[in-house]
Amino acid sequence: MRNQNFRALMVSSTSGVLGNAVAAVALPIIAAVELDASNFEVAALAGMTFLPWLLFGLVIGVWVDRLPRKPVMLASLAVRVIVLALLPVGYWLGFLSTPLLFGAAFVAGITSVFFQLADAALVQQAITPDELMEGNGLITGSGAAADAAGRSAAGWLTSAAGASNTLVVQLATSIVSLVAIQRLDVAEVVQPQSDRRVLREMYEGLRYTFSTAPLRAILFNAALWNLGGNIAASLIVLLVLRTLGESEVWLGLLLAAASVGGAVGGVTANWMGERFGSGPLWRWSMVPGVFGYASLLIITPGWGMAWGILGMFAMGASVAWNIVVGSSFRQRVCPPGMMGRLGAASRTVSWGMLALASLLAGIFAETLGIREAILIGVVIACTAPLVALLGPLRGVRRLEDLVEAPAADSRLGASKST
Repeated sequence: MRNQNFRALMVSSTSGVLGNAVAAVALPIIAAVELDASNFEVAALAGMTFLPWLLFGLVIGVWVDRLPRKPVMLASLAVRVIVLALLPVGYWLGFLSTPLLFGAAFVAGITSVFFQLADAALVQQAITPDELMEGNGLITGSGAAADAAGRSAAGWLTSAAGASNTLVVQLATSIVSLVAIQRLDVAEVVQPQSDRRVLREMYEGLRYTFSTAPLRAILFNAALWNLGGNIAASLIVLLVLRTLGESEVWLGLLLAAASVGGAVGGVTANWMGERFGSGPLWRWSMVPGVFGYASLLIITPGWGMAWGILGMFAMGASVAWNIVVGSSFRQRVCPPGMMGRLGAASRTVSWGMLALASLLAGIFAETLGIREAILIGVVIACTAPLVALLGPLRGVRRLEDLVEAPAADSRLGASKST
């Protein structure tokens, strides 16, 4: 925390998460309540911010490695402010529509790809390798706390002021992020300019992502979790507002519970990693998360929502532990000039699943029913901890010990089918 650059990145990340949390609640409510969109449209909307990872993540990763990261982050934030400002303006002037909502979410997702890849690369350069677990834990914890505040406040604000008007909060937090990033003073490590083709550099990023057993296991674990978990997460708005007939306030509390769990998980991840080992923490982290999403299947109106709040708290803590360990390991092993491409390749696979999950959630909700679709998501999410518990990292106590072990892949018995 004495590191000025780390403080700037933490303030930027936390304020950005606060605004994104408000938008994450407001956007589907705009679709469901103000625009009366179908179940498919409400569920699919959640995937629009992640679809750019699937379509453009690899090529943007190459650009981020070729460019200074600070200007990339400033430009992406500026574009995001302009795009999201169209939604409340459209509501006030009467031209807000479902296509505009989807288009704004998609463009905002593109800016998020640029911002998050550049941000991850700068965190790696702002602190030492031994500080990565603690630093990522602090960023994850503060971000989760901001997420909890944003989601709970958004539930009340959308009910009191309208979902579209609530987006003004997101615009204000983006400006705070801009100011924080402007204060960064990092001697950046940027890939030297070359005549190599973009496709070749994209391939290098993919090859590096799948090059070792630890990187592959972390990637497959995240991808399976995102596919199953986001099917359930994409349907929470429909479950609360349409199936249970509850208010936006209960919706905000349910979503905030996951973020409070994430805050607890983020600030305890470093201690738990030292106490139990980063390997066991990563392997078991998703088990409580599965039960957390399963709690959505038993919630009922009124105080029956409490089961969901407890379950989502457990899910949030699980995800935070998993993210801190996995992202810290990637940042520890990856050369600075490769960080953008590694982040792009891994998130293209894992976060691309978030976009696919939202589309599947919409299809399942329309054809099978909302609760049945959530059940499918929970079953798929169960495969994520199985990859961790039964995969090549099942006997590793400290993932950090694999960093300097070039022969780790062969010792762990890795194979292409892992």
